[in-house]
Amino acid sequence: MNDDLAPLNARIDRTNELLQRMLAEVAKTPSTHAIFVDAGYLYAAAGRLVAGTEDRRAFDLDADALIEALIDKARTVFADSRLLRVYWYDGARRRIHTAEQQSIAELPDVKVRLGNLNANNQQKGVDSLIRTDLESLARHRAISDAALLGGDEDLVSAVEAAQGYGARVHLWGIEAPEGRNQAEPLLWEVDSQRTLDLDFFKPYVSRRTTHTGEMPGPLRPGREDVRFVGAQIAAKWLASRGRESLVELLPGHPYLPGSVDQDLLVEAEGLLQYSLRGQADLRRALRDGFWEHLRAQY
Repeated sequence: MNDDLAPLNARIDRTNELLQRMLAEVAKTPSTHAIFVDAGYLYAAAGRLVAGTEDRRAFDLDADALIEALIDKARTVFADSRLLRVYWYDGARRRIHTAEQQSIAELPDVKVRLGNLNANNQQKGVDSLIRTDLESLARHRAISDAALLGGDEDLVSAVEAAQGYGARVHLWGIEAPEGRNQAEPLLWEVDSQRTLDLDFFKPYVSRRTTHTGEMPGPLRPGREDVRFVGAQIAAKWLASRGRESLVELLPGHPYLPGSVDQDLLVEAEGLLQYSLRGQADLRRALRDGFWEHLRAQY
């Protein structure tokens, strides 16, 4: 009887060996996450929370810095995972990038996907773009986790599609001054929920003010001037923090932790006597100067 079972036992042992190898390979494969941002929801909810209005014309949003803050947040939430990229979904007339959208598209690790805007400035086709990307990335095992910043009930099908291929979908929301700004069916469907509060968005949203009869404001500085200021601040930062802090900071290049980035912005505005809020190209030059000095010292 034992001789009859020997071939079966050998096959079982072989199967177990293959399973162990497969599990070992899976364990060595790093987890990957992506961030999916419904810009329509973001502008409306963040504008309402910080500026008291959903009208994009009434406030400025520093998308460049906010995206870095979202990346930084994801880095803490998905500590053992690497970022694939940020997907930024917005609407535009005839799907032609606005200047702001083009500036966002030029950021590293950011992919801008555009739906249409109708005559009432309502987005069309954005939800289907999110579903397509979520489903495709999950199907090809390109991501293990998705952070979805949105609130529309139409996103439920996108969540279901990604989960069907084994990805986990984590819904990020924006604090609502009253009530809710995310659909309940969407809240029920996701794997986890997280709310970003007023303090998170305050540095990146500012209400526009119009004044008449006032003296013109300060001249806009050039990119090289801002880059030089970034290098100055980096030298000061390195002198006070030391090389150990530099070694900790370098692996995050080209991104800065939210606290460091905010301190850099505030100090630069003081030196320049000019607001860099909503000035994506100047903010980028500032960070470039900061990083160039630090990397030259390593």
